[in-house]
Amino acid sequence: MKGWREDEFRNKDLMAPCGLYCGTCGVYIATRDQNDKFRSVMGNLYGTKPEETTCIGCMQPDPPKMLYGYCKLCTIRDCVRSKGFYSCHQCSQWPCGKIENFGLSTGLRVMKRTIPLWRAHAAELGDEEGSVAWARSECERYHCPSCGAPLFRGAQRCRACRHEVADILDGSLSEHKS
Repeated sequence: MKGWREDEFRNKDLMAPCGLYCGTCGVYIATRDQNDKFRSVMGNLYGTKPEETTCIGCMQPDPPKMLYGYCKLCTIRDCVRSKGFYSCHQCSQWPCGKIENFGLSTGLRVMKRTIPLWRAHAAELGDEEGSVAWARSECERYHCPSCGAPLFRGAQRCRACRHEVADILDGSLSEHKS
């Protein structure tokens, strides 16, 4: 699939427990592609220095090699690990307050869309292959409907053809929960 490799779909380090699949995260993509310009754009978006705007997935074993600063503070990640899970899709208490009180409405929308899909894939194919199918489906979703170029979660417009994509994907990144 254009934009991602098979090993990324199988990499549990990229399977963010909340459902915000790291493989479609702009910070991960900029790090993976060694794209300093995109890393700077993502840093400006999130308010971090470009050299701090690096990550290779939020579920890396401790101590993580390269974990984005915001992800280091994630209470969802810590909660899942404390329960012996690797994802909220395995937890009977989902959606809990940690999800419902997530600070960005776009992130909350994505979580509420992805965890039920992850559960469905796992129910159909088993947890291991279902998780891979879920990761693949997330990457399939993030392609421009106009030119087919790969996108990142939260993209407002396609970097290749400039087509507006926010409304068909995740909505505006500037929306905060009140």
